[in-house]
Amino acid sequence: MMLPLATETWDEAEFSAMQRVIVSRQYTMGREVRAFEEELSALLGVQYAVMVNSGSSANLLAVAGLVYHPDALLRRGDTVIVPGVSWSTTYFPLSQYGMRLRFVDVHPETLNIDPDLLEEAITPDVRGIFAVNLLGNPCAYGRLLEICDRYGLVLLEDNCESLGARLNGRYTGTFGLCGTLSTFFSHHISTMEGGVLLTDDKRLYHTLLSLRAHGWTREQPPDSHLAVDIDTFMAKFRFVLPGYNVRPLEISGAIGREQLKKLPRLVEARRRNAAVFTTLLGERRDVRIQREEGSSSWFGLAIILRGSLAGRRNEVVERLDSAGIESRPIVAGDFTCNPVIRHLDHEIPHPLVVSQEIDRDGLFVGNHHYPIDSALTHLCGILDELSAGSS
Repeated sequence: MMLPLATETWDEAEFSAMQRVIVSRQYTMGREVRAFEEELSALLGVQYAVMVNSGSSANLLAVAGLVYHPDALLRRGDTVIVPGVSWSTTYFPLSQYGMRLRFVDVHPETLNIDPDLLEEAITPDVRGIFAVNLLGNPCAYGRLLEICDRYGLVLLEDNCESLGARLNGRYTGTFGLCGTLSTFFSHHISTMEGGVLLTDDKRLYHTLLSLRAHGWTREQPPDSHLAVDIDTFMAKFRFVLPGYNVRPLEISGAIGREQLKKLPRLVEARRRNAAVFTTLLGERRDVRIQREEGSSSWFGLAIILRGSLAGRRNEVVERLDSAGIESRPIVAGDFTCNPVIRHLDHEIPHPLVVSQEIDRDGLFVGNHHYPIDSALTHLCGILDELSAGSS
């Protein structure tokens, strides 16, 4: 394909890492996973990292961790503010733990939650915000943290698409009490399947360790609030929380360690492609592209059709497909348009105007760790032809 949605970044280093695990015969979570967690937390400047089997599982544990935190930071019946555009598993864990979703529209330029609309949506029943850094782009955390401090709200951060992004020198995923990452195949680094939770809160960290593996005490250090005073034999099978089994494989940790070494140049290559993309499409009247907040890691390259191309997404997608340029909706578009919404306790205080525009006229194409200038130039040519044909 001229421009696929995703490509692998593995080479001999990752294959050797897999072989290292095979030779060790330690296939379940062990030393490699712990080393990956330590190396990732050191790189991002956060105290604790907990690897799991997917970014979706990371979001699930983030919500569960706040519910079972000693301070009960979230409770059933609470309202949590979420953006109108995100992936499904930003929303599902909140609903599964009995919380009400309050959908707030995204900003038309950054495509992240609009801070002004967010503040307008705060009422006494709101306990938290689940912010999403969409397609690699940081949210306006200066404003969000100010809002959380003023109203006493907990901030969760879905950073699954945005590893390597920074705002004011700080990595996204580290602004909230808990942040999540995905290391799925198409993301900035890939362990094929995988996810990570990030936090500086020690008690939350210990809670997440227990929730990750059955809710047991086996991995708890002596100073954990979950440690129980029983003999070491019984401690191996002592359960304190209603947990899950979302542990990663040891091979995922080993691959992740090699991928982390490549992360700076992988992000830099994506940023270079985004600069070309911005130059080519930034001033067009028939499309709008995402405006960078801080230093985006540009997971994908978003396009919202407007002017002569508005309402013609199917036609555009068909032409791109024919040219070998894969595209997808911008995440899930306006999530409230998905049929699953009838199963979720939710409310929409104000019309999701931008989210609906994204749902109707939005798409994104892939970004990569290698130059894609020619493919982007060809994409612009297709848009030119379609625009000219409508005049």
